[in-house]
Amino acid sequence: MKNLPTKFFLLVVIFFIPLSVQTQNFQGKATYMSKSKMNLGSWGARMSEEQKKQVAARLKNRLEKTYTLTFNMQESMFLEEEKIDAISGATDSWGGYFSRGDQYKNVKEATLTQSQEFYGKRFLIKDNLYKIDWKMGTETKKIGNYTCYKAKAFVPTSELKWFSFSWSDLRKKENDNESGDENPEENMTVVEAWYSPQIPVAQGPAEFWGLPGLILEVSADNTTLLCTELVLNPQEKVKIVAPEKGTETTKDSYVSIVQEKMLEMRNNRMSRRRGR
Repeated sequence: MKNLPTKFFLLVVIFFIPLSVQTQNFQGKATYMSKSKMNLGSWGARMSEEQKKQVAARLKNRLEKTYTLTFNMQESMFLEEEKIDAISGATDSWGGYFSRGDQYKNVKEATLTQSQEFYGKRFLIKDNLYKIDWKMGTETKKIGNYTCYKAKAFVPTSELKWFSFSWSDLRKKENDNESGDENPEENMTVVEAWYSPQIPVAQGPAEFWGLPGLILEVSADNTTLLCTELVLNPQEKVKIVAPEKGTETTKDSYVSIVQEKMLEMRNNRMSRRRGR
């Protein structure tokens, strides 16, 4: 775990339904707190501790987020809670371009539908879910009242961050193209998850799914998602509806669209500088 307390309170609310329809109608709503460790690289080595604190304060909305996952046995919807910037009093619209949009998963059909907005245009990404090859262990720990089991996997980094943008990723792509490498080495991210078979759904937050129980905690790279509240079988039925608006595309095509636009913006900026 990174940047999260070792002890926390998980609020659990359960509304019981008849045993004969439990599996068919099982549903719930989970709240997750996300915390990311700030990575300043070589730039950070030249900064004082006070300067690092100031940067962390300005980036708090990107480093600490709250999400909700509504789910049933087959479907789930993962949404980020919008926050107001404590310094400027505005929402982080530019950062939102490279954040995960409203995400719908259908684990029975292994499909993804995700809404993304980029540069004033809405896209509807429809694609297959990446099937994670989990290695399940015997190590356990308690999260709230639930006994959780540990699972690990190696997942292509591109599958976890396709909706984001990185100049370093673009440079790597350009270098691979220049070298003629048709099968460049794929960067992998180590993922560690804690799931509970007591909650019999193969659901989880973000891109994570496919374990024999709800994922209550997951760490990947420098980010940890931790469930802090869980409501099972609410009296009011949970409605899960996939996003529908936007230009339909795939994950790979969306990545190309964003990269091409960012390159265009960079080239235009360089042309204006040369013209001065």
